[in-house]
Amino acid sequence: MTTLFISDLHLDPERPEITALFGHFLAGEARSADALYILGDLFEAWVGDDDPSAAGALVAEKLGALANAGVRTYFIRGNRDFLLGETYAARCGMTLLDDPTHIDLYGQPTLLLHGDLLCTDDTAYQQFRTQTRDPQWQAQFLAQPLQSRLAFATQARTASKARYGELVAKGMAEIIGDVSSATVQDWFARFGVTRMIHGHTHRPAIHDEGNGNTRIVLGDWYAQGSVLRVDADGFALAALPAA
Repeated sequence: MTTLFISDLHLDPERPEITALFGHFLAGEARSADALYILGDLFEAWVGDDDPSAAGALVAEKLGALANAGVRTYFIRGNRDFLLGETYAARCGMTLLDDPTHIDLYGQPTLLLHGDLLCTDDTAYQQFRTQTRDPQWQAQFLAQPLQSRLAFATQARTASKARYGELVAKGMAEIIGDVSSATVQDWFARFGVTRMIHGHTHRPAIHDEGNGNTRIVLGDWYAQGSVLRVDADGFALAALPAA
């Protein structure tokens, strides 16, 4: 059996072909998997489980069918869909996991996370992350009318793009937007694992971190799909061409 890992699909009405590709993946390869792990940013934005988007409805239908077929599905919230809750997870038949989560993956201790927690050089983002993960902040936000929350998400995306543009202009995007090497080493030691799997940075690669430790970075789904396949014999990171 094979365990599949994906992240950073950023499903959005503006890119229906990627939503269709994800549906094809769930109805195809994922049906024969032992388990599917989605490591955050499944959606470009998620303002609460009452989000009326067509993509949300389609994903719930497809993931629900996958669960009914007997494939276990797990989800770690990302920086774009950190408000995804138990109500929507139940619709999808998937289990929410903490960020990070430690698992035994075919006998190898493995740490799963979205990845933004490793980007500690971006202090402004880490402050924003701490604020928006506060239960009181989330309760106050979710109490607002749906249209107000959707407007906030639009503004946040615009601000994020503007800040990224500023970092690019200063030549800092590659540094600030990637993980901190010191933090990565610290987490390997802290959690006692030999493998780490994450997304967030959109820089798919397999890194030898020394001391027998491996860090696998999942790819995004902006132009094509990306999946990590793991079984008892090893792993492979591969692209999924758009249909």
